[in-house]
Amino acid sequence: MYESKEEPLLSRLHFSMRLARHVLYAVLLLLFIWGLGVAGHLWLEPMHWHDAALNVALILSGIGPFALPTTVAGKFFFAFYGLVVGLVLIGALGVILAPLAHRLLHKFHLDED
Repeated sequence: MYESKEEPLLSRLHFSMRLARHVLYAVLLLLFIWGLGVAGHLWLEPMHWHDAALNVALILSGIGPFALPTTVAGKFFFAFYGLVVGLVLIGALGVILAPLAHRLLHKFHLDED
């Protein structure tokens, strides 16, 4: 997928397109996790869809929920979802930073033996 150290550095246009593609992957991943959170809230807690969407958005942003769960299943879901969100955010950051790190290593030839 990426060029090897024997190949020349990508042009700025191609690199920008690669970076935009990686940002799109990260946004799609976050939207998928957001959708799962909303579905879990609606299924396990007695709340409206707009409250569930706001609650999940606040959890994803790291602020925390504005409506605490009332059911036991909802509490377990919140605990599990909070752990998953942290890992997904780290993964999404890695997806976005991968092309930047590769270009930096490729440009300065730090990947040589």
